[in-house]
Amino acid sequence: MFEQIIQVAGSLLILVAFVAAQKGRMSTSSLPYLVLNLVGSAVLAVLAALHLQYGFLLLEGVWACVSAASLVAVLRGRTPVAAHGG
Repeated sequence: MFEQIIQVAGSLLILVAFVAAQKGRMSTSSLPYLVLNLVGSAVLAVLAALHLQYGFLLLEGVWACVSAASLVAVLRGRTPVAAHGG
């Protein structure tokens, strides 16, 4: 049961960022958006790895890596590649 709660919490972090971006309330290159995506996807990737769910691990692992790379770019004062629109 506890693991299910963690899984839902990880999913909610990603969904909150997604909905906020879709409504124009959060930029996809903002720190909050990137942190929510990184933490949420990392939590889900760990759970997928623990249960040998390889498709889910691939999805969430790549999501976490892309979010982390974008977060590093923003922290270094650069715009993430995806935010350029091309």
